[in-house]
Amino acid sequence: MMAEPNFPEKNLTNALISALALLPDIPTLEQVEEKVRKLAALFDYDGDLRNITSEAMISVVTRMGAGVSLVDVAAKHDDQWVRKRGDIYWSYSNAYEEFLRQDGWPPQMVQSLSDVTSRILSHLQDPMSEGTTWNRRGLVIGHVQSGKTANYTGLISRAADAGYKFIIVIAGIHNNLRKQTQERIDEAFIGRKSDPEDRRNIGVGMVPGYPHPATLTNINEDFNKKTAEKSGWKINDFSKPIILVIKKNVTTLTALHKWLKELNASGDGRISDVPMLMIDDEADNASINTNKEDLDPTRTNAMIRRILSLFAKSCYVGYTATPFANIFINPDAYDADVRDELFPRDFIYCLDAPTTYFGAEKVFLNEDTSPSIVKPIDDCEDLIPYAHKRDYIVPELPLSLYRALNEFIVARAIRNLRGQQKKHCSMMINVSRFVAVQKAVRDFISLREKKIREAVKANYMMPESISCRNAYMKDMREAYDSRFSGSGFSWAQVKAALNDVFEHLHIYVINSKSDETLDYPKYEKEGVGLTAIAIGGLSLSRGLTIEGLTVSYMYRNTRMYDTLMQMGRWFGYRPNFEDLCRVYLSKDSINWYAHIANAAEELTQQVKRMRRDGLSPRQFGLYVMAHPDSLLITARNKMRAGEKVTFRQNFSGRMLESYILSTDREVNDSNFALIERTWRDGFGGNKIGPTTKGFIFRDVPVERLEDFLLKFQTHSDFTDRKADIIAYLRTLADQHPVGDVLLISPRGGDDKPFILNDQVRAVERLSGAAWQLNKDRVASRGDEKLGLGVTDEEQRSAEAEAEKLAASGPKLVAPSDTHYREIRKKPLLMIHSLQPGDGTRVRGSIAAFGVSFPPGHYDTEIEVVANLVWLERMQGTPDDPDDEEDYDA
Repeated sequence: MMAEPNFPEKNLTNALISALALLPDIPTLEQVEEKVRKLAALFDYDGDLRNITSEAMISVVTRMGAGVSLVDVAAKHDDQWVRKRGDIYWSYSNAYEEFLRQDGWPPQMVQSLSDVTSRILSHLQDPMSEGTTWNRRGLVIGHVQSGKTANYTGLISRAADAGYKFIIVIAGIHNNLRKQTQERIDEAFIGRKSDPEDRRNIGVGMVPGYPHPATLTNINEDFNKKTAEKSGWKINDFSKPIILVIKKNVTTLTALHKWLKELNASGDGRISDVPMLMIDDEADNASINTNKEDLDPTRTNAMIRRILSLFAKSCYVGYTATPFANIFINPDAYDADVRDELFPRDFIYCLDAPTTYFGAEKVFLNEDTSPSIVKPIDDCEDLIPYAHKRDYIVPELPLSLYRALNEFIVARAIRNLRGQQKKHCSMMINVSRFVAVQKAVRDFISLREKKIREAVKANYMMPESISCRNAYMKDMREAYDSRFSGSGFSWAQVKAALNDVFEHLHIYVINSKSDETLDYPKYEKEGVGLTAIAIGGLSLSRGLTIEGLTVSYMYRNTRMYDTLMQMGRWFGYRPNFEDLCRVYLSKDSINWYAHIANAAEELTQQVKRMRRDGLSPRQFGLYVMAHPDSLLITARNKMRAGEKVTFRQNFSGRMLESYILSTDREVNDSNFALIERTWRDGFGGNKIGPTTKGFIFRDVPVERLEDFLLKFQTHSDFTDRKADIIAYLRTLADQHPVGDVLLISPRGGDDKPFILNDQVRAVERLSGAAWQLNKDRVASRGDEKLGLGVTDEEQRSAEAEAEKLAASGPKLVAPSDTHYREIRKKPLLMIHSLQPGDGTRVRGSIAAFGVSFPPGHYDTEIEVVANLVWLERMQGTPDDPDDEEDYDA
């Protein structure tokens, strides 16, 4: 039995989940409640059963798909070796899976993880295979905070069972993240604490006779020769696996390389009989183009390659949270030979997120859930501007941050009322990369928290007529009324619960210069849920798990894909408090996150298509490199001297829209006259047909689409992109000589011939004659399904086909425009008439367009010339990484 003592609630929850897993059908709430009451009596448990019930209900419906892999079909590799080997005893992986069940994982999720890690293992080399030298290189693409650590720990356990003897885990660039990873590996694989002062068995090590692997690092110390010597491991004793958890910096990697070389000093310089597995948990972290020598991406990657080259038998698996992994998009981070060595030439594996994952789709794309979760910050620039310096004096915090703090306190009270007092609850504040500014923010937050605490203590039991006179209580009431009135509890109940929020509330500054740590396990041992407000910069935003994250406030200026995705700590699992989660971001960041989420989803779909078409990981890598968004990352690295650079671009399977519009009246009058003329002419004599939201011209010659776009006037900021769209249409003309035209015109009361009805769109930015659309989207989601079929029956059949494409994952999801694009199989021009919402006034309607290209043209590219001016327009001026103070020395 692996459960820790003093966890009656956890033990009861695990017993309930295990019992429910045995039922043939998904149980009803009433059945679960009856079952938990019976088990509570058996366990002699008299605590609150609501949270146990809700966790069990979530667990029975949680599923995780198998994911999809792209492999090099030309390589000589037997991916059935795991199944064929009958001599493997799965002692490490069996113990790990039992540990997960004891930790509250639903049995079906443990099984899914087991299946997926077996598949990934099959893409590695059989460590017992014949041959004196071999190497395999792969990449696993997951989601931020979706269980990548659990996945690679499962892979490590299976690899150790199969015969891998030397395992290296590279865990980011910060001490706190390396320590967090070491603690997880201690518990889930090593089976004992790696603290030199406390070597007791934990986690998997509670199984009698567990074969503890050796570790050459511990929770306090990264790898160095001294730590290795202190570990007690005898040189060349490979009777059990050896594991190291190290930071990704030049010093550590150099020390490890030197030590390994000395081990084999008498040989030919290579370690020949020790199968080695390297897990790079931060495969997308070396893109930080900093001049800090210890973090230089070119040098860190070169050292990784040198370590791999010491082993005659090696496998390297990178883990990344975005398909825009560095190995594809950041050539400057690799010398040519290093890039070739680390490129995932053998396999790419895309993990499915579990069905209960709180991810980018829910937060940024879903039009039903996003508005209640995401809130724009519009009052921070004057107080803590994007571009402040390290000596900046913070005059005051923005009201939006104080509002977020109020919401956090109210949300914690509601979580307590839901029986989650013993669960952690956190708030993240990330507004500066400078340590001194982070401390100043903490001082303001501490002062406000103290005043709220005092106000609550004096008023939480008072009648409303008295408590409402207090300004801070008024703020609490406002937070409840505006954001949480539908939470299932009245204001009177929430107010009465406010005082308990402060009992275990602590404020932390988390950075590499601070000795403060978010020590969640300490509070767990005491049976207490920590209420934490964590203020920081890079340390908070790279890999560190913030337990029970409920409210996030981030005002940072970056458009680096990997940095932004890593900063999204609000993704993950939010059992029974998803509805309370709030994310505060600048409007620019909200747009960019939505853009990234769309692009990442498109690339994952592309992996599935390429798998179907029998293409290789190398072809996927080339496709990602030519993806329009990769340019935003590679360009900055190449343009330091300000010169123009030519890039290859691929728009296959993409939709490009005129999201920056001109509000100039003459421009729009000209565009609407063009629309009317072309419409009357039938785009060159083509027959018009109706859709449920306007009209369609089918099979229009591409030359007509080009002609229309050439005459359509755009804002100067969009002129270059329009030229790229026309160039790509021409490039595809031989394969796709015709395309469809959709005139998007929602039915209105006064439909007029040849005039489009307006659609309302939110304003992201209105500056001069430029209107930038919210989330850079012109069309509504799902518009691309319009006119897929000529008859109603054909339309239904096309939509059913799209549903089939969308249903390949673990959960039923509605088809997206990506799927409709695949079914249309030809270019599509969409034409719109827009009006800004939010009470913004412009004179008359604004014309807009979008063009989507069919997928499958992996090698069809155009040349694009870009310079720094273009780049600044596309992505603004980002933080300078060399200014970042939050690095470990």
